[in-house]
Amino acid sequence: MPDRRAAWLILPLLLAGCDRPAADRANSDIDASNPLEIAARERGVVRPDTATPTGVFERTHELGRDAMCAVPDGAGRWRFAVTAAFGPGLRCTARGTMTSESEGWRLHFAGVEGCEMLVREEEDELRLPGKLPPQCASLCPARASLAGLDLPRASWSGEDAKRLRILDGDGNNIALCEG
Repeated sequence: MPDRRAAWLILPLLLAGCDRPAADRANSDIDASNPLEIAARERGVVRPDTATPTGVFERTHELGRDAMCAVPDGAGRWRFAVTAAFGPGLRCTARGTMTSESEGWRLHFAGVEGCEMLVREEEDELRLPGKLPPQCASLCPARASLAGLDLPRASWSGEDAKRLRILDGDGNNIALCEG
């Protein structure tokens, strides 16, 4: 019985906390000179203040690994490489440049005239359109396609992007965005 009385005494205190407004973390000051904050931003652990595609997007699934890296290549421009696995021996890998637009980033694929698309990052996931221009059909072998590819963001770090490695069709370990 004494335990019930204690619970009834504590209950009003707990309920009183429900009326308190939530802390406004969006306006909290971040100490940009804090060594821990600096290290976290350099490592790509926390989101930087600027919205750029720089970093790594990556997903592993039962057929393999899909990944994309993007590194700065001048003002408002990035180099990217993307790879998608469709099972043993079937992989699509492409490279190109990316530019910023008001609604997202425009991918321009190297070596494929007219193959470009607008991609968006929504809730830390990069989403390629479900339908690609016909010029993009040559990007992937067989009936594979990059259409509808969704890649969660793994890092905001340019250094991580430069270190991203995959196995190519011949089993060689290659860096997608290096140099």
